[in-house]
Amino acid sequence: MNPLVLETASVALATLFATIGPLDVAAVFAALTASHSPQRRKQMATRGTCIAAAVLLLFAIAGESVLSLLGISLAALRTGGGILLLLIGIDMVFARSSGGTGTTDEENAEAMGKQDISVFPIATPLIAGPGAMGATVLLVANTEGVLVLQAVVIACLLLMLAFTFAMMLLSAKIDRLFGVTGMHVITRIMGVLLSALAVQFIFDGIAASGLLGTT
Repeated sequence: MNPLVLETASVALATLFATIGPLDVAAVFAALTASHSPQRRKQMATRGTCIAAAVLLLFAIAGESVLSLLGISLAALRTGGGILLLLIGIDMVFARSSGGTGTTDEENAEAMGKQDISVFPIATPLIAGPGAMGATVLLVANTEGVLVLQAVVIACLLLMLAFTFAMMLLSAKIDRLFGVTGMHVITRIMGVLLSALAVQFIFDGIAASGLLGTT
């Protein structure tokens, strides 16, 4: 396999796993659908995943064009997106609730009173949250217009959404298997990885901006 394709796929999968957080989505889904039948849970998981996929694919396809119309350069996107991902990574390391990758306490309270949670909070902000949206645009823009690499990023996005859907269907078993401590351990590990990737995005953005001059 082409090393560049492999690198793009590995970075995309790691970044999307951290920003979408399939295990976190599964934990919240299990808590919010505890009183629903298996069939109803499957319906909400399917609808939520499809809506989130539509939102994230829209950002993947049109996000860079919109940024170009606004005059935002790739260097600025790398730097700004890296800072956003770094903040999310720090929250993950300290196991803090973040509006970038999940729901706030107020959103959880509102969701508890809903019969259908597929659109809110499952589709957004749990799956297609600010972190996942920003990461998707950044990953696609980082391919610099190479169609093969863009296809790799989109394939990784669809793969992560499929994995998230599977985690929701198995959410009750996963919650019993890992428990709160196990989920936090996984979140912290992914937070460290995401923070490192975010810093690399920031370094790349600053280097591409020309602010440091040429050597």
